[in-house]
Amino acid sequence: MSNAVYIFVAAYWTVFVVELIGDKTIYTVTSLAVRFRAGLVFGAMVIAFGGKMLAAVLLGTALVQLPLKWAALLSAAVFFSAALVIWFRKPEQLPAEGAGARTWSRATLVSFASLFFTEWGDPGQIATAALTAQFQAPLATWLGGTLAMTTKGAFALLLGVKLRDRIPDRMLRLLATVSCSVLGIIALGEVLLP
Repeated sequence: MSNAVYIFVAAYWTVFVVELIGDKTIYTVTSLAVRFRAGLVFGAMVIAFGGKMLAAVLLGTALVQLPLKWAALLSAAVFFSAALVIWFRKPEQLPAEGAGARTWSRATLVSFASLFFTEWGDPGQIATAALTAQFQAPLATWLGGTLAMTTKGAFALLLGVKLRDRIPDRMLRLLATVSCSVLGIIALGEVLLP
């Protein structure tokens, strides 16, 4: 049991540190948090990060082999799509707790897609794949990696919620759209400028 705890801590720390250094997901979560209810973004974030870490554990070294060109193109497409959704979506007040399923499902879907379909083959996933191969303990590695990603996302979510409380909706929508567009351009730059 202590071996599993060691592997969990190693996976958590490794993924957390590599994800904090130059990671674009922090900006994505912050942008989502200024537009949607925090609970919806958090739930979608946990599922998205858990799925990505599961893919890293299951695919292991195959993710390292993924051509950077295709991963970057997919990331760019998702970032630009998120920017369009944020920009063209009508500004609205945060829905009340009992608000309709349409708003809930849209916020959850946009949040999930913005996090799950971007940044594939990033350092956190590569570290998770390497730790899985090294220790051959997929469950402990997956739990540690998922918790590390969720911790990072929670910090970004808190920042987004605080910004939402202090900055007018129109300005937040502009900042979120620009942020997603810049991330899309950066992802395209990875393809066009090897």
